[in-house]
Amino acid sequence: MRDKNFFKALATLTGTIIGVGLFSLPYITSKVGLWTMLGYFLVLGAVTILVNFIYGEIVLRTKEHHRLPGYAQKYLGGWAKKLSFFSNSIGLGGALLAYLIVGGSFLFSLFNPIFGRSYSFYVLLMFFIGVFLIYFGIKSISQAESVLLILFFVVLIFIFQKGFSMIELKNLVNFDLAHIFLPYGAILFSISGMSLIPEIREMLKQKPEDLKKIIFYSVLISILVCLVFSVIVTGITGKNTSQDAISGLRNIFSNGIISLALIFGFLTVFTSFLTIGLTLKKILWYDMGMKKNLSWFLACFVPLFLFFLGLNDFITIISLAGGIFIGIDVALIILIYLQAKKKGDLEPAYSLNFPNPLIYSLITFFILGVIYEIYYFVF
Repeated sequence: MRDKNFFKALATLTGTIIGVGLFSLPYITSKVGLWTMLGYFLVLGAVTILVNFIYGEIVLRTKEHHRLPGYAQKYLGGWAKKLSFFSNSIGLGGALLAYLIVGGSFLFSLFNPIFGRSYSFYVLLMFFIGVFLIYFGIKSISQAESVLLILFFVVLIFIFQKGFSMIELKNLVNFDLAHIFLPYGAILFSISGMSLIPEIREMLKQKPEDLKKIIFYSVLISILVCLVFSVIVTGITGKNTSQDAISGLRNIFSNGIISLALIFGFLTVFTSFLTIGLTLKKILWYDMGMKKNLSWFLACFVPLFLFFLGLNDFITIISLAGGIFIGIDVALIILIYLQAKKKGDLEPAYSLNFPNPLIYSLITFFILGVIYEIYYFVF
């Protein structure tokens, strides 16, 4: 029988993966259709599991506690640490920015009809509660993720039950060739979870061999949830699907159901905001050697500053964060893995034996993804 650390770690990783990216997928499904999304999930799901296994082995082979920039410096040198810090920080900072955009939107939709106030007010409300908790750290984050994961399935089943008869298959088969590559970055962002693997290893304590199973189950559960959520929302709202998924349901369901969905959506986004905020703070603190308070300030306040500069297009932000910066991280992780096989400090709980053609094909795959995302969204 599994011990409680296994289930806490599973809930933490799954609950973090099922974050803000989930809410972008119905809108994207409305642009490219369900079959295109299925194809992307099959390919990117398999690739994501492989890459997370690779990162997990790096963590298990290394005695010291690091985040990605620390592993990059240990195994590849200073240049890799700088590149990793750049990509990891911007990628995670982009995630925090996306959480602020969508979390603020959920709070605005929920409370503006009652209390008034602007959208920016609710973004700031979420932000200051979040940064307070990130400053002090949150020992109970895994318990919160466990509760919210259960709540998520309850709400999802409830919405599915209420909306099943409203799903129209024609809403799921729309296809626009102009958007054929749109799902790449968003899906990669939605199912990755790489940044949490060092945290998950620490949670497992004396049972590191469970890391591989937790990675597999977490990504698989997340993919299934993303698909079901996309089918429900897009099947109901079709071409009227909103970028945040939930607000577009307002004309379909009663205010009570919408309020429940908004509360759930906010809590899902908020816990991921805390987890990723803590991860970015630790990268600056542990791996870059910054002071604790400065690490907290930069991790939290830079995304807020970018929001007020006008960077608030949700789909573009998560696509760039997923397609470009996760892509760079993955290429570095694979290079680190090749060196960790030779120079690791510890005998790992599991050891992968991928053929070199597969390893280099993965690097090529993600580099091409980075090039495409830059072309699609920047030019």
